[in-house]
Amino acid sequence: MERPADLAAAIDAAAGTLIAVLDSAASRHEVPPTQLRVLMLLSGRPETNVNGLAELLDVVPSSASRLCDRLEATGLLRRVADPRDRREVRLVPTAAALTLLGELAERRQRAVQVVLDRMPARTQHELLLALVGFARAATSVPAQQTDSAVQTA
Repeated sequence: MERPADLAAAIDAAAGTLIAVLDSAASRHEVPPTQLRVLMLLSGRPETNVNGLAELLDVVPSSASRLCDRLEATGLLRRVADPRDRREVRLVPTAAALTLLGELAERRQRAVQVVLDRMPARTQHELLLALVGFARAATSVPAQQTDSAVQTA
């Protein structure tokens, strides 16, 4: 089967539409998008400090620290001394932040479900298969990289 020339463009457009649906679901919240992103990043990375967050956000550490100050002031973030090295300070989302992220995830999933419900069941199934295949392809190591790594070992 030949790939349509505009497949990448169609995927890009669909990704843009998906982002708009997800953003619409998140826009009803009072926490700014950048702060939500920080909370999402930190919720999956318990060992993160301000310098690590700055790297993840591609900002200078002082900017990351100011973001943390704002989140801490609203009760969504705590700075906690690392038990292994008391000089190191970890960034930990509070219970309120985790609740907020859970509610946001539910709203986003409901917003996507509304769109999916407009699609025929067969198309939904095909989309599922395509997304699983896309995710696998995106996370797999291409054969060329594997071959060259073996040759240099």
